[in-house]
Amino acid sequence: MAARTWFITGINSGFGRHLTEQLLARGEVVAGTVRKAGSVDDLKASYPDALWVGLLDVTDTAAIRRVVDQAVTDLGRVDVVVNNAGYGLFGAAEELTDEQITHIVDTNLIGSIQVVRAALPHLRTQGGGRIIQISTYGGQATNPGASLYNATKFGVEGFVDALGKEVAPFGIETTIVEPGGARTEFRFGSLQTATPMPEYDDTPAAMTRGAGDRSRPSLGDPAKMAARIIASADQSPAPKRLVLGSDAHRFIQAALAERLADVEAQRATAGLTDWAES
Repeated sequence: MAARTWFITGINSGFGRHLTEQLLARGEVVAGTVRKAGSVDDLKASYPDALWVGLLDVTDTAAIRRVVDQAVTDLGRVDVVVNNAGYGLFGAAEELTDEQITHIVDTNLIGSIQVVRAALPHLRTQGGGRIIQISTYGGQATNPGASLYNATKFGVEGFVDALGKEVAPFGIETTIVEPGGARTEFRFGSLQTATPMPEYDDTPAAMTRGAGDRSRPSLGDPAKMAARIIASADQSPAPKRLVLGSDAHRFIQAALAERLADVEAQRATAGLTDWAES
């Protein structure tokens, strides 16, 4: 198989870094974005011809379009787009500031949407491609203290689900990746938390206050997860969802079973609101 070109947001750490390292090692080309200049200089030095780096804050829609267009101009095409940039925000909804809410929505949801929108004209023109959206089990299952984080992930999953049906006629396929906890810097680097309100002490929402505790390592191996994500790009048809981690599978299965039970319990009453013809 000929080397593909991948466009990946946020390659300086976490899944983005693992994906980039593995792809470059196997001879693929990566157009990666970072928010801080110099943060992947080591990779650039090792792969000067295979790694293209652009500065990008995904809350800047105009910049997204410029960077995506420039990557395609410089590299000729993009075969796989990976929406990876994002972060966690924990705290009860009432504890969060307006600024925190706006920023996480702009980053995790709107930023992901705009990266896809910027890439679509190129993918359509070349006759196909793959879009991989990094989400989380929190795009299907909720936790108290993660309401805004869950909101962005539920939102982006709905977007990608519908998007896949829109772009299928152009040979473009989509995959949503739903990892469980992974041993990256997600909980210790980019994670933001609310200023606690005493009213929420000893409530379920307070469970997220210990998210940055390094004495409780996550279950998932990010290198193995990255390898599974890369392998998914070779699958045809593309998997609609890629669940990574036994914890992710457990949480998602329980959430979906509960949701389905709630719906099924209303089978007999749902139609009572249908229009009755006289």
